[in-house]
Amino acid sequence: MKFIETNLQGAFAIELEPRLDDRGFFSRAFCSQEFEAHGLKPQFVQCNLALTLQKGTLRGLHYQTPPAAEAKFFRCIQGANYHVIVDLRPESTTYGHHVGIELSAANHRGLYVPELFAHGYQSLVDNSEALYQVSEFYSPNCEQGLRYDDPALNIDWPLPVSKISDKDAEWPVWKT
Repeated sequence: MKFIETNLQGAFAIELEPRLDDRGFFSRAFCSQEFEAHGLKPQFVQCNLALTLQKGTLRGLHYQTPPAAEAKFFRCIQGANYHVIVDLRPESTTYGHHVGIELSAANHRGLYVPELFAHGYQSLVDNSEALYQVSEFYSPNCEQGLRYDDPALNIDWPLPVSKISDKDAEWPVWKT
């Protein structure tokens, strides 16, 4: 696996290094030793699968606060999604900054999201599936979110938003 640090400290795009043959390819999708070699030590407790039916649908921006702050590791296993992460760690040199990255079944790229980062994604095609691991269980008391269209963040989503949950549409704007 090839770890490429994003412009946000501690967040990585992770590319596969497939072994090809006449059958197709084989590659590790996750390896704790390789994560640890890059200073990442998430203990994933759950793996989730999310199917998004309609192109333009937006999920997020979500995060959990301590004591249930969670790291996440995303892959798109069908279709394509545009993922955005926002660094909410006050002590970080990239606090308040965000990056976007396309994950797709075709590019096999993954995205490691550290604790105290908000995360959201938009489906770029119909019937996209995201598979992701989390380091903490869902905790309603620690659940937080930011508005996808927050003017302070000024996120440039690739498509008009075709669908969003009421909950995600009602998250507050970010107060720095």
